[in-house]
Formats: sequence, C-alpha cells, structure tokens
Amino acid sequence: QVQLVESGGGLVQPGNSLRLSCTASGFTLEGLAITWFRQSPGKQREGVTCITSRSDNSPYLDSIRDRFRVSRDDVMNTVYLQMNNLKPEDTAVYHCATDWGGRCPPLSQSQYHTEGQGTEVTVSR
Repeated sequence: QVQLVESGGGLVQPGNSLRLSCTASGFTLEGLAITWFRQSPGKQREGVTCITSRSDNSPYLDSIRDRFRVSRDDVMNTVYLQMNNLKPEDTAVYHCATDWGGRCPPLSQSQYHTEGQGTEVTVSR
C-alpha cells in the first residue's frame, strides 16, 4: 500500500523544539519532492515548506522561515521537519505530501496527489 506516514508530533511549551518525520511506505522517496503543510481547525491549509529531490532551494512560509528546517534521508526513506522555537500559532496538524515529481509545487497549492494523515502539534503552556 502506497502511503506517507507522519510522526513526531506532540504537546510542547513555547520555545521548545520538535522534529517531525515523514516516512514513505510502499514506495521510495528518492527522486520525489515532498511538501509539508499544516492545518488548524477553522483555517485553510498552509504550505510550510518543500524539499526537492536534490534538497536545494527549499521555500519556506515566511512565519517559520528562521525557525524550521526541512531535510531528507533517502536511505531511511524519510523527510524531516525540524521545528525550533515553537510558538502557539504553530499549533496545527502537520501533513506531508507529494505530487510525484522532483520539483516543489508552489506552497500555495492546496491539494496533492498523495497526502499523509498528519501528526498533531500543540504548542501551549
């Protein structure tokens, strides 16, 4: 079964860090661009970042640009999202997704061919 599985979410206090993982099952991530997006209750989906097949020139949402970093390990078939200095406004369900190409689509894109179920991140005291 072809699927993306996210993990690593949880409840953290403001200022703390989390690392999310996106692992492919049933296929290889090698050669594919992977996007992270997030969605909070009552809000539209928000593209966070994307990593190309070559791990170059990743775009970032302005509000997280200096705090989040995306990386990949194709041997582990996993893409990571390191999130530092988390803020309450980062609270959301984080999903990874792919359109099965090697280049990143615009972060404004709202739907993807294959999406994971998401992992929940809550930033609160």
